[in-house]
Amino acid sequence: MTLHVSPHRVAPTPLRAVLPPVPLRRRSQRSVLVPSSYPHPGQGHSLAWLQAALTLTLTLLVATGFAAAIDDWTLASGLAFVLMTLTTLTLALGATTALIGLMAPRQTPFRAAPGWAPNGRTAVLLTLCGENPAGPARMLADLATDLERQGIKHTTTLFVLSDTRDAEKIAVETQALAPLIEAGQVTYRRRAVNTGRKPGNIADWLHSSGDRFDYMMTLDADSRMGASRIAAMVARMERSPQTGLLQAGMRLIPAQSRFGKLQRLSARLMGPTFLTGFALWTGDTGNYWGHNALIRVKAFREAGHLPRLSGQAPFGGDILSHDFVEAALMRRAGWKIEIDADTRASAEDGPQTLAEFHKRDRRWCQGNLQHSRLIGAQGLHPISRLHMAVGIMGYVAGPIWLALVVLLAAGSVPTATVWPLLAVAGLLLTPKLCGLLRSLRATHHARGRRILLRASLAELVLSSLLAPIVMIRHVLAVGSVLSGRDCGWKNPGTRSLTLPSGALEALAGTALVAVVWVLNPSALLFVLPVAVPLLAAPVLVPYLDR
Repeated sequence: MTLHVSPHRVAPTPLRAVLPPVPLRRRSQRSVLVPSSYPHPGQGHSLAWLQAALTLTLTLLVATGFAAAIDDWTLASGLAFVLMTLTTLTLALGATTALIGLMAPRQTPFRAAPGWAPNGRTAVLLTLCGENPAGPARMLADLATDLERQGIKHTTTLFVLSDTRDAEKIAVETQALAPLIEAGQVTYRRRAVNTGRKPGNIADWLHSSGDRFDYMMTLDADSRMGASRIAAMVARMERSPQTGLLQAGMRLIPAQSRFGKLQRLSARLMGPTFLTGFALWTGDTGNYWGHNALIRVKAFREAGHLPRLSGQAPFGGDILSHDFVEAALMRRAGWKIEIDADTRASAEDGPQTLAEFHKRDRRWCQGNLQHSRLIGAQGLHPISRLHMAVGIMGYVAGPIWLALVVLLAAGSVPTATVWPLLAVAGLLLTPKLCGLLRSLRATHHARGRRILLRASLAELVLSSLLAPIVMIRHVLAVGSVLSGRDCGWKNPGTRSLTLPSGALEALAGTALVAVVWVLNPSALLFVLPVAVPLLAAPVLVPYLDR
């Protein structure tokens, strides 16, 4: 079945009309004091060129090898070559980012100097929209105590900005937060009209209270931040007056389910290395992930106004993945967007079941695909456009991989060797290997290294089994968006046919095996790494969810 985008879902207005014009503002010529343990602002630009050269070189090598391996050039062969080149480009970008992170010297985390006191005021904004308030209430109570211990309570105010609508949930929310409100530790505000979702919630706060603060720290209901980390980020931003946004690296909170533990293990093994490389080569054109970030209020008010896209959802209306766009707009206005790769005292909770993961992923898929209407907007920095392109490819890669598997396994693309495919597998494994090597380098005891190796092997096996399942869900998510279905925003949505856990993936695996059996039985061995996890999904998914 061919999926088409309806004409009214394609941007009907010029891109320069989608985003607000570039503000007329000169960049300050004042010198910026940067701690010696962090890269000089110009270094990010140099590394970006190195990153681009490495990425294009690896892509060219793999694409050339794949082209040389094709025995007969047909329409299917040409399509496979284009798809292979696109996916290799994305994988090479991730691999080279990890390599830069591996080669970088370990950086000393930025800390506020002894006796330092903030010059400005900071607002910590925790947004709620129907989530269980018990966890956020405990976190805010701990943070209030921590702020007092850190000596910055007098310059930091905690806000809870609620968009909760359900009457029963509102009652639970107010009850959970009542002790904090009565103690004067938290200022609570619930909007009567929920326009603009989370960005609208923050914009409403900016309108009513933003004049009183220099910085705002954004948190989600599942976010965690320590007072020492907030202090360090404020101190770093005060020393860099051109920095508009400082995004903190994050760890995952200890999980309950096997799936949650797998996510946390993957983040611990690969996250620090990848984040270090990403922060280095993006330099002052980093990105924003929606929470655990310190934002200069002036920069956000000046440049962070989101447009409402013309047309209907899913490609029109409110921008779901607003964070990438807000970062791009601030960078366009001349503010620096930086990433602090340190993950200490900064955390978030991840989905505990695959169903929760897929639900969140569907929303992110729609938001990222919306960026196809913004990526060509006037005045954006090339790296800001790259962030959007990578976000789009993160979901389009699912249909690309499935198409490649079907084309190759069906015998439509006769190849003389499998070496190009092994090279692609090498690119896939590179971030894992870089993370493992960096961790081994920091582990000085043989027992610790053995534990690390066993954990890495377990993560590799489980993530390899999970990859085909996520691929199928991405195919469905992209198809759903292209067919015009809106996922909404934290809404129950319409009722649909509910299948047992893993049944949908098992059907996809059965269809894949059937197609290969009919068209090219000799390639059954080739599709087993994809087909077996799909066929085993009715057992694998409940196992991971427990």
